[in-house]
Amino acid sequence: MNSIKSFSDHTQCGRLEVHLVGGFSDDRQLSQKLTHQLLSEFDRQEDDIHLVTLCVTELNDREENENHLPVIYGIAVNIKTSEIYRASFQDRGPEEELRAARALTGGPMISIYDAKTEQLRIGPYSWMPFPHVDFWLQQDDKQILENLSTSPLAEPPHFVKHIRSTLMFLKKYPSPANMLFPGNKALLYKKNEDGLWEKISSPGS
Repeated sequence: MNSIKSFSDHTQCGRLEVHLVGGFSDDRQLSQKLTHQLLSEFDRQEDDIHLVTLCVTELNDREENENHLPVIYGIAVNIKTSEIYRASFQDRGPEEELRAARALTGGPMISIYDAKTEQLRIGPYSWMPFPHVDFWLQQDDKQILENLSTSPLAEPPHFVKHIRSTLMFLKKYPSPANMLFPGNKALLYKKNEDGLWEKISSPGS
């Protein structure tokens, strides 16, 4: 909220709009809990917030072979037209394994994009060595899916491959600070003229 409002300090018109999309009717009811937390948090805000789109939990649920699955896994927004549409992403951005390793070791969700500088700022991160990483790398796909997913029956096809790649990364970099973040500085990326992310030098480096 603060990030969005910082771009409209001098705006006298317009309104704050929210679009919530995701989750499904999972057995553990994690989607329902998260949806409730989000709505409660927006309700606590002092600003007048308009809920425009609500496609969550049972509203984003379908059944296939008696299993519950999301209808929509991802969305994108055209910031010029405000159009919101279903999307899947082949390119998941710079340092995917590094960012995934941080998440798998328990790092909280954060935003890595700085809208004012139009840069991605990744890290510096630290984590403890992942427990029993060799054991997990020896397990078959079924074991990884059942034990390292919150919704094993609803994961996309690339999930297990992604987890294996992340585990290999964690094995290679059990302690990332000095190896991945020289001088304990963030990794910075900015889009070039072709719309591709390019690594740039950190200030002072």
